[in-house]
Amino acid sequence: MTAQDHLRITGPEDILGFIPHSLGYWPSSSLVAMTMQGKRLGATLRVDLPGADVSGTFGSAGWAGFARTVASYLVADNEADGSLLAFFTDTDAGTDTHATGAPWTKLLTELEQALADGSLPVRDAWFVGAEYWRNAYCLDPSCCAPPGRPVEEIRNSRLNAEMVFRGSTVGAAPGDGLLTPPGAADPTVLSSQRDWAELFSARARDSVQFGQVLDVWSRVLNAAAPLPQLPAPLTGYLRATLCVLPWRDAVLVMAAAGRETAKRGAEEFGVFDDGAPGAGALAPVPLPPLDGFPPRRPRPGGAARGSSFVKQPPPEVAGYGEVLLGLAPRVPDWSAMASLERILEQLGTAGGEAGAAALAGRGWIEWCRGKGSYAHALFNRADQEHPGYRLAALLDELASRGTLCGWAGRRETAWQRFKPEVA
Repeated sequence: MTAQDHLRITGPEDILGFIPHSLGYWPSSSLVAMTMQGKRLGATLRVDLPGADVSGTFGSAGWAGFARTVASYLVADNEADGSLLAFFTDTDAGTDTHATGAPWTKLLTELEQALADGSLPVRDAWFVGAEYWRNAYCLDPSCCAPPGRPVEEIRNSRLNAEMVFRGSTVGAAPGDGLLTPPGAADPTVLSSQRDWAELFSARARDSVQFGQVLDVWSRVLNAAAPLPQLPAPLTGYLRATLCVLPWRDAVLVMAAAGRETAKRGAEEFGVFDDGAPGAGALAPVPLPPLDGFPPRRPRPGGAARGSSFVKQPPPEVAGYGEVLLGLAPRVPDWSAMASLERILEQLGTAGGEAGAAALAGRGWIEWCRGKGSYAHALFNRADQEHPGYRLAALLDELASRGTLCGWAGRRETAWQRFKPEVA
């Protein structure tokens, strides 16, 4: 969608109907906060609603601490001048803000204060229950009488219908049937993986072998269009590379920041030891078959992906930690990361350590997109697939602390599921 082809909001049903399309699923037990840029919607943030005892996470700060955390994310949108709040609850009890002990009125008050302090005053707020929704500020019984208005008004809103017409879908919530368990592993895939793993075992620190691995991954990631199913020998090869930890990390870094960053970062980490016993020359074996994986067509003018028309000195290459935290490069290659995600989905179906690596990689991509719920579900699955899988545990700890990926924290670099202008 272009700026000229924007979506127009005519009422609160449209705003609330836009949220599931923005997230990719209908939220549950969630606070969804959106920034406003004049009359346009800006960034969208979804966080779990806190339990009754918020002191367990936010200490003595309690509700106020939770509210300040939410505000700290939203103020990253430098163009924002206001905010909207939507409380998605599992029941309709929270939709009646005038009921005795209504659960979210105190949190709303704290959010109003925290967002006002951040120059993002709350312009409107809603409570959305299982069957009914209502405006948090409306006292008019003619339009806001308990239990509220039917949720079907949101699902059948004009903007929701237009989003569906344009191809947007609302899928399953994270962990709700989205992550199917691994199927029966193809014996050919496992045999190929074992063969390659044996060949790689003495060459994990060989720079030439490292370069060959990145060559194969580059050709797969740069494919014009992914095949419906990767060939079994290639699947085994790629799964075997994910079980070599420096190579696994290099693949993630290469997708986001390019091959040179992956290579230089490995050098700085001291990954290579070409004089190690058993390193030597590469085994005389062919690369896996890559039929059907032609390179992408170059950009207009013959410039390769990521190159510039004006020759410039090589930029300082970021380290692996900076890339994995979303601190560098300034804008990641979201297209290559989407390609990597599709490949990892296929590689994870055979389970095992390689399956855990694929799940952790997918979780990292979702975290980079700012989709913490999806990331957490994938990290949990990785731990189930290979208990104690370290990468999944470390990344899940980041996400659980509420740490936001650097790219997701900036509007100009954040991933966008689609690019409508919503006014």
